[in-house]
Amino acid sequence: MILVTGGTGLVGSHLLLQLVRSGFAVRATYRQNSNLKRVEKIFAYYEQKSEELFGKIEWILADLNDIPGMETAFQDITHVYHCAALISFDPKDYDILHNTNTLGTANLVNLCLANNIEKLCHVSTIGAIGKSVNGNSATEENEWVEEDINVYALTKHAAEMEVWRGSQEGLPVIIVNPGVIVGPGFWEEGSGNLFTTASKGYSYFPPGGTGFITIGDLIRIMTGLMDSSLVNQRYITVAENITFETMLGLLTKYLGKPKPTKKLAFWQLHIGRIFDMFFCFFTGRRRRITKNSIKSLKTRGTYDNTKIKKELNFEFEPLEKTIQFCCTRFIEENL
Repeated sequence: MILVTGGTGLVGSHLLLQLVRSGFAVRATYRQNSNLKRVEKIFAYYEQKSEELFGKIEWILADLNDIPGMETAFQDITHVYHCAALISFDPKDYDILHNTNTLGTANLVNLCLANNIEKLCHVSTIGAIGKSVNGNSATEENEWVEEDINVYALTKHAAEMEVWRGSQEGLPVIIVNPGVIVGPGFWEEGSGNLFTTASKGYSYFPPGGTGFITIGDLIRIMTGLMDSSLVNQRYITVAENITFETMLGLLTKYLGKPKPTKKLAFWQLHIGRIFDMFFCFFTGRRRRITKNSIKSLKTRGTYDNTKIKKELNFEFEPLEKTIQFCCTRFIEENL
């Protein structure tokens, strides 16, 4: 049986669909306030018999730091996909990010070792990859430097260290480092905010750019790696390195909104950071603009996907096709 942590998130829900489609026995964890109905909605995007497929999943209420609950989830498990994580770039969230992303992963690795799990796939982030230097695209071997790193990336890098610890103790592991994941259904969190932002028709776009990957490609890579004999490796999973101007141009194209034409200046971003700080102070909302996030825009990060393409003989699908699909779903649900 396969265990998927974070089954109600963007990656987890799409992974569950692929696994039950393939006939695997699957168990998934969810937290007290998780939205299982949203997973059903994701299934319905792709399958007419979505309720039937959703019914094949065994759900276990368990937090990564709830050891008794997680021990129950691990009964009769042979393979684990670790998709659960908290995403926030707000410095004040460091402690909760550390507890969930780092300590939670340490607990999971310990349970994998105790239960003789055959293989673990850990979903990390390109934020845990060392930065590209001198205009060269970053590879899996780039040196990690903590300077100017956001709190999310810090805790995800520390989580990777726990996974590598497990590999040294005999646990076969695979780590994937995806770029910004393009997929439907999670419009108010993570990468889904891109669709919500583009739908507002702003005339400005941020400088810089990063690596992007479709959710379909990421799931195919994860399952392909788990089915392979490859172990104790990490893989950058990025389909294309593009600017935010290009990405927002594609989103607005399929959302029927005007294309943004004005690049935000850094002084404008710093003013926005101050307003964001005060707004979050009075509302309790998480910060969206921080000093580190502005610094990251000054240098466009690019990522080399040669390793995964070579070892899985993998070909990435065009981003635009998935963007169009996602925008159609967004319009149906929001506009």
